[in-house]
Amino acid sequence: MKLYHGTNCVFEKVDMSKSKDKRDFGKGFYTTTIKEQADSWAHAVFDRYDGEGAFVYTFEFETDNDLQIKRFDEANQEWLEFVAANRNQGGVWHGFDVVVGPVANDKTNRTIALYMAGIYTADVALGLLRHNKLNDQVSFHTEKALSFLTMIGRDKNVL
Repeated sequence: MKLYHGTNCVFEKVDMSKSKDKRDFGKGFYTTTIKEQADSWAHAVFDRYDGEGAFVYTFEFETDNDLQIKRFDEANQEWLEFVAANRNQGGVWHGFDVVVGPVANDKTNRTIALYMAGIYTADVALGLLRHNKLNDQVSFHTEKALSFLTMIGRDKNVL
């Protein structure tokens, strides 16, 4: 499986200690199957934090039966509760090596925040989320999972 990662810095090896906390699927290394989405992430992080430029890395992921992989095929109640729990608790509490599913993007963050605050019920939140086109994300949460990920390229975008 070909995956992409957008960032504002150059690296040769994925360093899990640099991962941000309280993300959709927990602290980890996030990729996508959509190159344009990675490009958007790279520009967003560069615009927010500056850095060395906007870079899109390409990886090859060879899955393995020994990996604990959680898949969400859609933004359903299980996905919503999983995202809310990760954003509340932080760290990696779930025990999966890899998690695959929809992205809660800038358009959906408000809905998820209102669900987490108890203002929206799950039904209301999911009803609102269904109107958004959700891109995908593949997140890596263990060194074991990263061992199946091979970097095959890096492109720098002109800003």
